[in-house]
Amino acid sequence: MAESESGQDKTEDPTEKKKTDAREKGEIVRSKELNTLAIMLAGSSALLIFGGALAQDLMELMRQNFSLSREVILDQRSMSTYLMSSGLSALLAIQPIMITLVLAAFLGPISLGGWLFAASSLAPKFSRMNPLAGLKRMFSVKALVELLKAFAKFLIVLIVALTVLSSDIDDLMRIGHEPMEMAIIHCLQVVGWSTLWMSCGLLAIAAVDVPVQLWEGHKKLLMTKQEVRDEHKDQEGRPEVKQRIRQLQREMSQRRMMAAIPEADVVITNPTHYAVALKYDPDKGSAPVLLAKGSDFLALKIREIAVANEVLLLESPALARSIYYSTELEQEIPGGLYLAVAQVLAYVYQIRQYKAGKGKRPDPLKDDLPIPPDLRRDS
Repeated sequence: MAESESGQDKTEDPTEKKKTDAREKGEIVRSKELNTLAIMLAGSSALLIFGGALAQDLMELMRQNFSLSREVILDQRSMSTYLMSSGLSALLAIQPIMITLVLAAFLGPISLGGWLFAASSLAPKFSRMNPLAGLKRMFSVKALVELLKAFAKFLIVLIVALTVLSSDIDDLMRIGHEPMEMAIIHCLQVVGWSTLWMSCGLLAIAAVDVPVQLWEGHKKLLMTKQEVRDEHKDQEGRPEVKQRIRQLQREMSQRRMMAAIPEADVVITNPTHYAVALKYDPDKGSAPVLLAKGSDFLALKIREIAVANEVLLLESPALARSIYYSTELEQEIPGGLYLAVAQVLAYVYQIRQYKAGKGKRPDPLKDDLPIPPDLRRDS
């Protein structure tokens, strides 16, 4: 069980933030044995697939370079031209194998831990230049494990190589009696298969190393209970900071709410304890929207702003309480209040017509508006 500097046991699984921070620092799980296995398997497979074409190209290159005329040999400019041409031909011949090896060297590491480029990993670490720290790493348990892995890898590859070579002894003897071209192709096949079988021998090492690396990576990220609590506190924020943020958010919300009151069609009051401001836009065809609401002192401010901006005040205690408790700011009123609010808006329209001299004064709106029982709030 891992232990922290404070003496507490690291028993808690790493949090997502811990994993993210470690990844940003370049601390991810890697397996050198898996990378070696990928490169060896890719190289031997490419040699078996492209070995025949490679042998033909190299033999053709040798024929051209060993059949030069005397004039070409004595001409320095011609020799440089032949040298450049031969080098280009050799590069083109080994290109498929080289591309395969490059892809394996790229895909092998990212198969465990994924792709990552961390600039912090490139920064020099002067602590690694400390001779005492270097000696400590050399004689650590991890160094001993790496030594044992290297020795086990050597034994496995040696056993597989001896087994493969002993089984191919007849092919090796026949190569000496074959024509040159056939012997070269045969040699490449033997080398390819031998390398492939020796690469497969590394599967056992990689199969052990990958779980060990995953376990060590997880163990390194383990946290104490105090570290988890501290991280949670940092993420959530201090209580006084959160309280201040909520206070500022409420103040900003109230300022936006007060600024929207002049656009309201009507302010429905309790008459003193509650006040709600509604607006209906017939062009949008949606339900009326709650622009502002408040109780007690805030309700008084809403009424004052409404009077100052000539917004109609309407007393309907039951409807004011229902809207206050059932609707959030800038949201449409619930469907159960459509009929009651429609009667209010119709009354507001009649009042406007009357003030414009286009109709008679409407009768006062009754307080027995149709409010469903589930939306009704008693005083």
